[in-house]
Amino acid sequence: MRVQLNAVRLIVALMAALLLASMLPAAWAGVPNKDAVPAYAEEQTMLQVEGDSRVRDTGFGNATSGKVHMDRHYLGQYGTKEANVIVQRGGNTWRTLRNGPIALATGTILLVVPFLIFVFYRAFRPPALEPSPTGRRITRFNGWERNVHWATAYTFIALSITGIIIMFGKNIMLPWMGHTVFSWVAIISKYVHNVVGPLFIVCSILMFFTFLRRNFFNRIDWQWVKAGGGLVSHKHVPAGFFNAGEKTWFWGGVVMLGLVMSVTGLILDFVTFGQTRYVLQMANYLHIAGATLYMVGAMGHIYLGTYGSPGAYQAMREGSVDENWAKAHHALWYEDVKSGAAPGGGVRPDAPPPVAPRPGPTPGPAH
Repeated sequence: MRVQLNAVRLIVALMAALLLASMLPAAWAGVPNKDAVPAYAEEQTMLQVEGDSRVRDTGFGNATSGKVHMDRHYLGQYGTKEANVIVQRGGNTWRTLRNGPIALATGTILLVVPFLIFVFYRAFRPPALEPSPTGRRITRFNGWERNVHWATAYTFIALSITGIIIMFGKNIMLPWMGHTVFSWVAIISKYVHNVVGPLFIVCSILMFFTFLRRNFFNRIDWQWVKAGGGLVSHKHVPAGFFNAGEKTWFWGGVVMLGLVMSVTGLILDFVTFGQTRYVLQMANYLHIAGATLYMVGAMGHIYLGTYGSPGAYQAMREGSVDENWAKAHHALWYEDVKSGAAPGGGVRPDAPPPVAPRPGPTPGPAH
């Protein structure tokens, strides 16, 4: 209980740190003149006028800066609402970065990583069924744990597909789909992304509390790290219920990247809480970066849960693993199960009963 309480405190502290960082003066500063990219003739005129004057780059809270958001370069009547802004120079800077360097880097990563995983698989392909199965199954995940995992996985897949369409669809799909068809694809993707996003957050929270107690690092995990998980040597390293790689994915992916995706996603999804354009643009940068890293981590997770470790997928699909698989891949957990220190063990209730030996001939009556 104390360990779980400390973990909850850590998450609360991280969220408080993000909130505090967003309140720092640097986060609310104007877009520097030298970093802005002019897009329209009106903006160029504003830049030229400013270039002929000496205007101090003041912060958001200074009314003399002539801005209602994070950038003083806009057309429209000065007011207190973002609805008054017609042209925002920082918006074009965001568009240029998002559709240029950020899109290029993101697309390259999402294409290169699957290729590298394929090359790794061809070079260090694990044995298909090693060790050989015994037919005796040990319970590994119960129904609740599997449902939470798959609900999180399905919502993540939906967000990944729609996110890729939103990010790259205009360049990849529009040329051969045409404007009419692609407009419907883009609109549907946008609404699916916005609706499924909060569901993914709920699933991630359930995932966190469901698997938290089994994902704390201990000394034996260092042996797994030093051996590289046996991915190259194919030597089985003793591990508990989860090995160090699975724990790293839990804390680095589900928790940290999930937190970044959740916070930035909510900022982008619910825009009626006073977020300015600058805050939305920064949230979008972080959202794209977090989504890219999350998808990359998920690719590795899927590989190690399927082709990279034959037999592991059945654990999450059926809830049980073969006894020899448990002994080879998670020896410490297997020992705990056999000793009764951990739940599980035994033949699954739905497994077919053993075939009884056919009785031999019985002796006849004595004469």
